[in-house]
Amino acid sequence: MQLEKNRVQLRVWGEYACFTRPEMKVERVSYDVMTPSAARGILEAIYWKPQIRWVVDRIHVLNPIRFTNIRRNEVASKAVRPPKALLAGGTGTVSRRAVEEDRQQRVTTLLCNVHYLIAAHFVVLDPSDSAPKHYEIFKRRAQRGQCFHRPYLGCREFVADFAWHEGDAPTADTALVGGQELGWMLHDIDFVPDKKGPIVESNQGRKVRAEPRFFRASMRDGVIEVPSLGAEEIRS
Repeated sequence: MQLEKNRVQLRVWGEYACFTRPEMKVERVSYDVMTPSAARGILEAIYWKPQIRWVVDRIHVLNPIRFTNIRRNEVASKAVRPPKALLAGGTGTVSRRAVEEDRQQRVTTLLCNVHYLIAAHFVVLDPSDSAPKHYEIFKRRAQRGQCFHRPYLGCREFVADFAWHEGDAPTADTALVGGQELGWMLHDIDFVPDKKGPIVESNQGRKVRAEPRFFRASMRDGVIEVPSLGAEEIRS
């Protein structure tokens, strides 16, 4: 199968993964599979440029879905105001803290021995730019194992190995044959112009609001078809 010059396939795998469900408030519980936003983050870790935007099309689950529980050290509190706001003259709790005095153990329900194939494409935002150029750069970096920062599977301590893939997708494990409903899953974070809610500053200097987007995920024979961010089935 010959891929178009803006479509890529990347295999990623690792010993552990945790794609945290946002509805779990205290203990971390992972989704059954990788989320589209996590897949996009892996692609951007290998090759990110402001001239392109990554879009995840499909996620192939190659290994059986297995969970395990571990205890992890985490801090109990969080920064009330970000350092940037404090430097600008704002008031609030300083983000500096002593970890030894704020540490607590929490149980994490995570995935083990995961293996995925990410099928994605990128959109060139500058009409004068060349899609084949970005394609060849990404392919070369993926083949050589180059990345801007080490890709990870949900949490930074769960590092991901990756490899360039061409041709048909590998066959999923027999345990994944058939259909499976995965429920509502985080698709990605959308940034919309709005004066309400938490405000962040975009690269274009506009004030925008970060909104999570969800979709009802289903897996057939180990393949999850990911709708576009503007599709009708996407919910906030």
